[in-house]
Amino acid sequence: MNGAESLVRTLVAGGVNVCFANPGTSEMHFVAALDRVEGMRCVLGLFEGVVTGAADGYFRMRGTPASTLLHLGPGLANGLANLHNAKKASSGIVNIVGQHATYHIEYNAPLTSDIEGLARPMSAWVRTSPDAKSVAQDGAAAIAAAKSAPPQIATLILPADTAWNEADGIAQVPQNEQRAGYSAHAVEAAARVLRGGEPTLVLMTGNALTEKGLALAAQISGKTGCKVMGQTYNPRMARGRGRFSIDRIPYVIEQALPILKDFRHIVLVEANDPVAFFAYPNKPSLLKPAGCEVHRMTEGGDNSIAALEALAAAVGARPQHAQSQKMVELVKPSGALTHASVAHAIALAIPENAILVDESITTGRGFFPPTAAAAPHDWLQNMGGSIGFSTPVATGAAVACPDRKVICMVGDGSAMYTLQSLWTQAREGLDVTTLVFANRTYQILRGEFDGVGAGEPGQRALDMLNIDRPSLDWVALAKGMGVPGRAVADADALNKALAEAIAEKGPRLIEVQM
Repeated sequence: MNGAESLVRTLVAGGVNVCFANPGTSEMHFVAALDRVEGMRCVLGLFEGVVTGAADGYFRMRGTPASTLLHLGPGLANGLANLHNAKKASSGIVNIVGQHATYHIEYNAPLTSDIEGLARPMSAWVRTSPDAKSVAQDGAAAIAAAKSAPPQIATLILPADTAWNEADGIAQVPQNEQRAGYSAHAVEAAARVLRGGEPTLVLMTGNALTEKGLALAAQISGKTGCKVMGQTYNPRMARGRGRFSIDRIPYVIEQALPILKDFRHIVLVEANDPVAFFAYPNKPSLLKPAGCEVHRMTEGGDNSIAALEALAAAVGARPQHAQSQKMVELVKPSGALTHASVAHAIALAIPENAILVDESITTGRGFFPPTAAAAPHDWLQNMGGSIGFSTPVATGAAVACPDRKVICMVGDGSAMYTLQSLWTQAREGLDVTTLVFANRTYQILRGEFDGVGAGEPGQRALDMLNIDRPSLDWVALAKGMGVPGRAVADADALNKALAEAIAEKGPRLIEVQM
C-alpha cells in the first residue's frame, strides 16, 4: 500500500466518502488509488472553485465533511474564493492538495509555490506530510479537525513521493470526546434581559435556524415579546409553511437602521454583532443603535438547541405561546416579469423538502415574504460574499441529498464565475434546477456605485457595470455543458418552465430575462 492508498482508505474509514476533485500530475497516485478502494465517490469539477464550493454545499446539507483534491498551489488558489465562503459558513472540509516530490521542490519548477502560505488564511488546520508513513495519520488528523466543534477547513498537503512511496496502512480518526455544550451563565443572563421587558432582539444563525430552533424561538418570542431575526446571510435556514418565519437584517444600511433603532438589547445566538457589509461615506459600520447592549448566548459550535431549550424554560415559554403568523397569500402571477411576480412563481413552484441556494442578490431581496408560505424547504445563502458560490454549492447539496430537489437562484454576473458547475451536474445526473436572472448587468454594483457616493457613472464606468455587448446566451451556455435550458420573458412562461423543471429529474436551466 502506498501513501495515496493509505490516505484514501483512511478517509473512507473516517466517514469521508465523497471527494470533489480537479487533479493534476502530482495527484495521480491518489486518482489511481480510487480504482483500488471501494467506498469513495469522486466527483470531477472543471474548475477548482466548483470543487471547493461543492464541498461547502455538501457539508451544509449532510453535516459531515467531504474532501477536495486540488493540484498544487495554483489549484488551491483557484478554489480559495469558495473556501472563504465555506469558512464563513463554518463548513467542515478536508482539502487534499498535491505538492511536488520533496526532493523536487528545491529546483523551483514552474508550479512551485508556498502552498502552506496560500492555505492558512482559509484553513484552521494545515499540515504537509513529510513522508509516506505519515500520510494516513495526517489524514486522520485532518478529518478530526474538519469534524471539530465548530467545524473547520483542514488542508493536508501531499508531496508526490509521499503518495507513491510505501506506507504502513490506514489510521484511526481520533475521537472527539468533548460534546458540544453551552454556557448556563450566558443563558441565565439572556433570560434576565428577556424578563426585564425592554425592547430586545434575539439574533440567530447557524444551528439555531433549524426547524426545532425556530420553534423554540417562536415560543420565547410569544412569551416575552422579543423580536427574533436572522443575520442578513445564513448557512442554512428552515423555511416554509408550518415553520416560524423570521425576517433577516436588511443588507441596505438605510433599511436596517430603522428596524434596529428601538432595541435596547441584542441577544446573539451564534450570530455576530450586526454590522454593515461595506463601509460607506457618512454611514455607520455598526447597525445597532447607540446604547444598545449586546449579550452573547452561544458561539458557533455550541449546542444552540439545548441553549434555546434552557432559555425557554427559564422564561416559562411553552409551545402554546408560539403565535400563529399571517403569511403572504400566494397568487399565480401573469404578465410581465417583476421582482414580485418572480417571487410568487418560485414560491408556488417550490416542492416539499426542496433545497434553495440563493445568490439572487438584487433580484431576490424581496423573495423572503412570499416563500415563507411555500412548501417546507431549506434556504442556503452566501456567507462570505465572494460571488460564484451558488452553482457549486447547489452541486454539492445535490450530491449530499439525491432525494431532494435543489433550486439554484443566481444573477447572470455571479453565474459566470462558476458556470462549469453545470457540466458536473450533467455528468452526475444531479437534480438541480438553476434560475439565472439575466438583467445584463452587475446590478448590485450599480447600486453600490450610488451607495458610496461615486457620482453619476459615465460611459467608461457603465462599461464596468454592464455585461452586455455581447449579451450572454444562457440557453446556449447550458446546452454546451450538457444541461437542457430555456429562456422565459414573462410570468406565464416562467410558471410553465418551473412546473416542468420541478416535475423532471436531472439538471435544468431557466434563463429569466428581467
